[in-house]
Amino acid sequence: MSKFFKCLSLTGFAVVLSTAGYAADLPTPVIEHIPEAPRVGGFYLRGDIGYKIYGDPSGSFSDPVIGDLRFERESLDDAWMIGVGVGYKFNRWFRTDLTVDYETPAQAKGYAVCGTCTGGYSEEFADIDVWTVMLNGYVDLGTWNRITPYVGAGIGAAYVRTSGTYSVNPGGSGRSNYDGDHSEWNFAWALMAGASYAVTNNWSIDAGYRYKDLGEAKTVKFNNVGSGESRVKWDDLTAHEFRLGARYTFNTTPAAPVYYEPAGPITSNF
Repeated sequence: MSKFFKCLSLTGFAVVLSTAGYAADLPTPVIEHIPEAPRVGGFYLRGDIGYKIYGDPSGSFSDPVIGDLRFERESLDDAWMIGVGVGYKFNRWFRTDLTVDYETPAQAKGYAVCGTCTGGYSEEFADIDVWTVMLNGYVDLGTWNRITPYVGAGIGAAYVRTSGTYSVNPGGSGRSNYDGDHSEWNFAWALMAGASYAVTNNWSIDAGYRYKDLGEAKTVKFNNVGSGESRVKWDDLTAHEFRLGARYTFNTTPAAPVYYEPAGPITSNF
């Protein structure tokens, strides 16, 4: 019996030694850290600044009794804009955002036939500034070297305000100032195109063009002119915007590391 236990003990000791030797021959496990990939979807914040080039509006002197008297020619100065927004990227191709923009005052000028003057035209002036709230959708057209071109469209509302209204009669015969301002909400729409550059997985720089239609602007009523309900209207307020901005996308945490053993035969010394 003692020989049996001695043989059993020697056998167990041999098994332990062979197992230890086999484990020593195993390669060290490799820990692979998968780089953090850009998030496909998620919320983002944006901020923009830009320069607006207005198209020439259609101006008229509007009176409920005598009707609209069209101006001979009109112009609207350029302006600056600043905006913020919040959005969501659904996938690689589609995202949407809600933006609020403020556009600095631009002076509108029109020439109206002056029937009571000694020939010539009266010059009509007003300052126009705009707030817009837009819901926008974009199609990203793919990414090359971190650059993603896109196209988009938006709809919303424009809060258009006129102030600083006055007119100058020909020959320096007099200037009439009209106190107060007038504001109204209009339907607005926009078309966009541009490209973004991914500085990091979170930060992107966005450069784009936007065409905006803002509706119309009306001045205060001229109680001392015409029927007492007269005012100047500026129709077809459109603008070309050149914008530069930044977007911050909220990403998930980096992927967890993956543990694996390299493939290949494992040899043993036993």
